[in-house]
Formats: sequence, structure tokens, C-alpha cells
Amino acid sequence: MKLTDSVLRSFRVAKVFRENSDKINCFDFSPNGETVISSSDDDSIVLYDCQEGKPKRTLYSKKYGVDLIRYTHAANTVVYSSNKIDDTIRYLSLHDNKYIRYFPGHSKRVVALSMSPVDDTFISGSLDKTIRLWDLRSPNCQGLMHLQGKPVCSFDPEGLIFAAGVNSEMVKLYDLRSFDKGPFATFKMQYDRTCEWTGLKFSNDGKLILISTNGSFIRLIDAFKGVVMHTFGGYANSKAVTLEASFTPDSQFIMIGSEDGKIHVWNGESGIKVAVLDGKHTGPITCLQFNPKFMTFASACSNMVCEHRRYLPLRSP
Repeated sequence: MKLTDSVLRSFRVAKVFRENSDKINCFDFSPNGETVISSSDDDSIVLYDCQEGKPKRTLYSKKYGVDLIRYTHAANTVVYSSNKIDDTIRYLSLHDNKYIRYFPGHSKRVVALSMSPVDDTFISGSLDKTIRLWDLRSPNCQGLMHLQGKPVCSFDPEGLIFAAGVNSEMVKLYDLRSFDKGPFATFKMQYDRTCEWTGLKFSNDGKLILISTNGSFIRLIDAFKGVVMHTFGGYANSKAVTLEASFTPDSQFIMIGSEDGKIHVWNGESGIKVAVLDGKHTGPITCLQFNPKFMTFASACSNMVCEHRRYLPLRSP
């Protein structure tokens, strides 16, 4: 089914999960769209079955905490960053709840974590002003970049390049095979002292980059020219919360939650807002992603909410 303005306006809350006692700080859909995994400030990792519409399993990381979590390509495995004790990234088998490997190196909190879409490579960005390149098969950092400020970073959909947002004013593009030679493109943006960048994502077609901020606007830029195509605003974020913005899988629409529990959706080509959906959230929507395979998306505050097309048959809770 094709996503259109009217289809997006027809989404309604299908399920609300109250598994967590504190804020959900991150979640990630599996590549096949069948499960979603969340991490929370209450130190829990919750695995949900998207087809059954229910939580499958809860694991805990009480000693280290859990902050950013990403599926790897191996079945039932994730990498995640910590928010207690140290800033080591951990590679966890969900099957037996055992660590496969540790990735030490960062000296401050990890604020960006991106898995390559094609292989076992991942990148991490930290408040220690570095971006590190890793391979799941080795505990040693495969590449290190020193930056002038807090980074955000992400792979492109083909896994050939990655983008780094630096100092909330520059996007640098690196070729993975020769990143040590420096960026092959640098796009300078207008600096806005009222907020800082909190996230960076490529669209699935690789043509666009979405920059999230902790202010009340997000930017859409051309991934080849670095030109700002649209600036989207008009949503509530008075407390400078980190709100996750996302593309729909067809790269046509951009979505972000707000501190008042509403979800705002824009058409990426026209820049026009096409929908404001009520997410039924009790707090700011810190996480928001569309399922890569199914006509559903999830949003989270301390509750996880799944939204579907209105007329889709849903299993009873």
C-alpha cells in the first residue's frame, strides 16, 4: 500500500504498552519489521512482537544501564551504549542474555550509534568529541576521528558513506573505504545558538538527510548538494528535549513527536504539514520510528505506542 497524505491522517493508536517505569530512551525495529526492541532509563530492554502486538521478553542491564540500542544483522543480537559506570558499547545475545563482546574506547557518554545496513560495521559518536568506527568481530576500534564538538552520525542506506554532524553547524560526508583521508564533502549550515543537533538520518533512497535538534525545528537537506530544502517547525518543545525525527520507509514523509504527545507529519517534497496525530502520550515523545516493512509506526515516552491504519484488523489486547 502506498503512503499518501490521507493514509497518514488515518493512523490511529492500536496498542499502548506500559512495561516501563521510566523514559524509553531508544528503540529499533528489526530489519524484517517483525520485532522492535526498546531501551529505557529504568535499565530494562524490552522486546516486542510486532505481528502479535505484545511484549515478548524483558532483559535488564542494571549495572551499566542502557541508552542507545541497535539491532545487528545477526539474529537476536543487539549493540547498546551505557549510561552508568563506563562508556563501553556492549554486544548482547538476546537468545541467552550473554555479552558476546565489549567495545571500550569512548571516555564520555555515547550520543550516536549507527549500524551499517550491509555488514558488521557500526559507528558511534560521543561527548568525548570523537567518532569511532567498529567491526562486530573485533573489540578494537577500527577507526577514530577527533572532532571539534559533539557529533551526530549515521550510515547512508548503501553502507558506503557515513555522515557526521559536528558542532551543530556542519555536515561532513566520509567514504568508508578512505575516511582517514578526511571528508569528501562538507556542508556548512547556518548556526542557531538556541539549540543543538541531536540526530542525523539518511532517507532510504539516500537523497536526503534529516537533522534533528533539541529546539522546535528540524531540517531537511539535499544529501548531494547540502542545500537546506525545508525547515519544519510548529511543534511543542519548550524544554529542549531530544525528540527523534524519522522518515517514512518510502522517503516521502518526515515525522516527529512533541512534548505534548502529538505527532507531526510533513510531506518532504512540498514541505507542507499533512497530519497532526494524537499519540496518547503522557510525556514528550522522545522516540519515533516507522516500521520498515509493515504499515505501522511506534512512538515512545515512558509508554510504547503502536499506531496502525484505522481500518486494519487488529488483535485484541
